[in-house]
Amino acid sequence: GMKSYLSLIPISAKVHRRQNRMTSLCIIFAVFMVTAVFSMAEMGARMEQARLAEKHDGFSISVLFSSTMGQTLLLSAGIIFLLILFAGVLMISSSLNSSVAQRTKFFGMMRCIGMSKKQIVRFVRLEALNWCKTAVPIGLALGVSASWILCGVLRYAVGEEFSNIPLFGISVIGIVSGIIVGVVTVLLAARSPANQAAKVSPVTAVSGNSEHGKMKNHTFHARSIKIETALGIHHATSAKKNLLLMTGSFALSIILFLSFTVLIDFVNHLMPQSAATSDIDISSSDGLNSIDNALAETLRGMNGVKQVYGRRGSFDIPAERDTGTMVSSTVDLVSFDDFDLDCLKKDGALHRGSNLSKVYGNSNYALAAWDKDSSWKIGDKILIGDEEIEISGLLKYDPFSSNGLTNGKITLITSGETFTRLTGITGYSLIMVQTTSQATDEDVSQLRNTVAESGNHFSDKRDQRTSGTYLAFVFCIYCFLGIITLVTVLNIVNSISMSVSAKIKQYGAMRAVGMDEQQITKMIFAEALTYAFWGGGIGCAIGLPLSKMLYDFLISDHFPYAVWSIPVRSLVIILLFVAFAATLAAYAPAKRIRNTTVTETINEL
Repeated sequence: GMKSYLSLIPISAKVHRRQNRMTSLCIIFAVFMVTAVFSMAEMGARMEQARLAEKHDGFSISVLFSSTMGQTLLLSAGIIFLLILFAGVLMISSSLNSSVAQRTKFFGMMRCIGMSKKQIVRFVRLEALNWCKTAVPIGLALGVSASWILCGVLRYAVGEEFSNIPLFGISVIGIVSGIIVGVVTVLLAARSPANQAAKVSPVTAVSGNSEHGKMKNHTFHARSIKIETALGIHHATSAKKNLLLMTGSFALSIILFLSFTVLIDFVNHLMPQSAATSDIDISSSDGLNSIDNALAETLRGMNGVKQVYGRRGSFDIPAERDTGTMVSSTVDLVSFDDFDLDCLKKDGALHRGSNLSKVYGNSNYALAAWDKDSSWKIGDKILIGDEEIEISGLLKYDPFSSNGLTNGKITLITSGETFTRLTGITGYSLIMVQTTSQATDEDVSQLRNTVAESGNHFSDKRDQRTSGTYLAFVFCIYCFLGIITLVTVLNIVNSISMSVSAKIKQYGAMRAVGMDEQQITKMIFAEALTYAFWGGGIGCAIGLPLSKMLYDFLISDHFPYAVWSIPVRSLVIILLFVAFAATLAAYAPAKRIRNTTVTETINEL
């Protein structure tokens, strides 16, 4: 009965070792990704729980998940889970599909010796599950060790808020979801190849490959393109299921890549990193510009101080906008020191076309805060008293409002000199200090005493730095992007070489009727690039709207000033990778066919 059929599995597995290596790589990858993502999420949750438990008594996980951060984490983990599941199913089923196509004869023979369709379906399914035995544990081990390494990096290299992340935590959630993904992807992926194998009729077994009969009755109208290119394109588009799987795997990698780049934007908005982030703020006790300039000079000369820069503010100054019709209104003026102005450029806070260099020193130029509803633009002039100030640059948002929107209010940023000329004010309302990395607590308490003598407020913000968390998040996202691109290349290379191997007999026949090696190589390249072209098109068509949706959901809903724009850089990178993978994929099989003699190819079964 069935028992004796099952003993065929190891034999059939031996024959197709190279093929199976790829399939099990796909399973390992899916299990690894899910295990790593969920283990990291659980370690992060445990750390957050420990941190909040110190602050609040009787804190529980349910509180964590009712917070926005917790919900965002849960949701992103769910989305990632589905994406990986989908990617896994696509990769494994394209692998299985070509393996079944190559063994048409074997399945036909099985039917000849009396195997029923049901048994063949079960055979293919069990054969696929046979891989899980080794692939799933390897994936789990890799996933867990990756999460350990990441936790170690976070704890010792990044430190700060990660100093209490669990080091060798074993995440049950991570392991269970890894196993589920492994088994579910394999069972889902084996469905269509199993049905395909069951459809093989005993007749095909005798005549060889089932694809063979379909190829003969096609005539080519190839006046405009060379015959080999036309054949290659035809090969790619003739087997609809294969075309779908191949373009699907191309498209999916593009979609994944675009979705992950939105996450980087999300982290940038959640924890904006500015070069002008201060470690210590000194503010005037009366909220006015009453901090003496001399204090800034004193602080500059002290131990542990890296940068000292101040701001002055003057609000609701009567001004007139020079827009043909003189509409009288008021503006807010804020002065930035040179270092503060430099940082705007470093942070990429300025709009394209802004000219920052005009603002420095004693000038007639200023930068203006801006949002998408603002009516002012670069080059507009504003009269303050009898001085005319020109807007030489726009900020992408309003740094002084709580939601980043200007609400119709014009806020001008000038240099210190220009501000003093316009208002006569020399004192600061805020002095910011960046400390050196070697600064000790004694240095800081000396600064504190100096400030106390001057009667101003001192606030130490060193423990509010988010650069550690930020780096950790961005590092994780880039790791995933790296893995996605690597898998893209692997998957495409594998699929195309499989697809070529399945047609090796046809290529032999073409060689026999006088096609030369170069033409065959061109044909394979044409086939590979057809997949890349369709995959790229579909990937962009689905990926861009999805990236906008994710952007709106994660970013625009919480940061009203954020505007989605087409991620040109990410698109170019991933499309180049796809083209590169397709070319690489066509290279190996073309070489293999060139090195095979005509007779060998025809005889190969």
